[in-house]
Order: sequence, then structure tokens, then C-alpha cells
Amino acid sequence: MTDERAAHTALGTEDCLWPQWRVAPRVQAFVTTRAGGVSGSLYDGGAPGAGGLNLGLSTGDAPNAVHENRRRAIASTGAPEAAWLSQIHSAQVEDAADVLARRAQGEAIRADASVTDRAGVVCVVMAADCLPVLFCDDEGRAVGAAHAGWRGLAAGIVETTGERVARLAHVPASGLNAYLGPAIGPSAFEVGEDVFDAFTSASNAAQRDATAACFKPTSTTGKYLADIFTLARLRLTSIGVAASRIHGGTHCTVTEKARFYSYRRDRDTGRMAAFIWLADDAC
Repeated sequence: MTDERAAHTALGTEDCLWPQWRVAPRVQAFVTTRAGGVSGSLYDGGAPGAGGLNLGLSTGDAPNAVHENRRRAIASTGAPEAAWLSQIHSAQVEDAADVLARRAQGEAIRADASVTDRAGVVCVVMAADCLPVLFCDDEGRAVGAAHAGWRGLAAGIVETTGERVARLAHVPASGLNAYLGPAIGPSAFEVGEDVFDAFTSASNAAQRDATAACFKPTSTTGKYLADIFTLARLRLTSIGVAASRIHGGTHCTVTEKARFYSYRRDRDTGRMAAFIWLADDAC
């Protein structure tokens, strides 16, 4: 089974990735690609004449194009707005309803994840190589979205978000499901000793060897190819999420140029976003 499906959304059916997890229907989630919007030039949809769905307002794209792209993406959720964050590569997690209220007052919320147990409140994170991670429990009591760049991942953003969702859902972390969206893949993510040290020093003794194995030395001294997907899986299993409940982690933003934005590949580029929310049971 692929991680895509047809759906009645404001975006085309080929424009998004859809988690294939066996959870309650009220859990709704998707990750955008670069297709389905109105941005041009550097931000296009990867094919001649195709508009790009760049959702980043700080990318150099025309603001009116980004606002239209965001309108299309949000319309796909059925909600009036999403809990957009000012992402800072941290382990800071916020309540999505609180984010919406504070944003309505003009405040920019500096964090890298949001969670909610309220229907119609949309959690969202943006990425263009960093790893988006979506969370839910089986029954759809709570959901969350985390932006896991290497700094945030090493600092514990995945564990913190998962634990927050588990508490809201009143389930142990072992009752969670996680979806790993598109990110820079293990053949493209070259890092230095600082990244290797950040992860291995933060790992407990039981996982240190497995964490170190996520870094393959290159021919350049002090350089490694890092597997951010496996690093995230290790962090998820450390809080009790079973491997069978961790989905996705198959798309590389760098090598799949026609489909995804990649900062590492292009520098001047757009942003995708991962959305998750609880549909109203009455709908």
C-alpha cells in the first residue's frame, strides 16, 4: 500500500501524502508536496507550467502567492485557520488552540510542535528537509505535529510531543501512532562531528550503539551520512511506540526534486507542511 490516496480536498489528489495508519476516521492528516499552488519560478510545482504550493512566508516568494497557497491547504482541512508556528529548531511544544488564540492577537509563537484534543483545531509544521512527525492515538482522542530538524530531534522534540499527545489522549505512549513525512534521506544528509556528538551524547547507554549506527562515515574525515528517519524511530521507540506503529519515512526531499522542496539541495526554495486534526464527530 502506498502513502497516498484520493480525497475530497481543495488540493488535487496527487498533491499530498496521506498517512496509511489504522486509526479512527476522525483523525485527518496530510503532508503537502510542491504541487497544487500558484507560486512560480523557484517555487513551481516541478513540471512546466505547474504552480507551486510554497507555504513559507519567509522564503522570498510573492506574499500573495503564499497566502493563496495557504488558503488552499487550509481549505483542505475544513477549518478556518491552522496553528502556524515560528519554528526555531527547539523542543518547545504548544497547545494548538492556544497558538490560534495568540496568533489572532498578532503574536508569533516560537515553537516546533503543537498538540490538541479539540475537534477542528489544526496542528501544522513546515519543512523543506527537516522531518515532520505526526502523532495520534487509535481512537482519535488527541493529535500532534512536530518539526524535527536535527537540533530539535537531538533535543527531544519527538519524545516531548509524543508524551504530550499521549497525556491528552489518556493512553500510554505505546498506544500512539506516528507518521514520518518526507525529509532529507540517508544518502543525502551529510553532517559533521557536531551532529554525531549531539545525538550520541544525548542517547542512553542502551541506544548509544544503535544511534551511532545511524551515521555512516564518508571519505572525508569527520563527515557522516546521517539517517534522520532511523534516528526518529529510535527516539519514538524509547518512549514506548512500537515499530509497527511508526509509518512513513520513505521519501527523500533532496533526491525527489520534482516533488519536494529541499533547502539543502536548492537553498532558495519553498516549504511544504504537515497537517493533522480531529474531525468533528457530527460531520
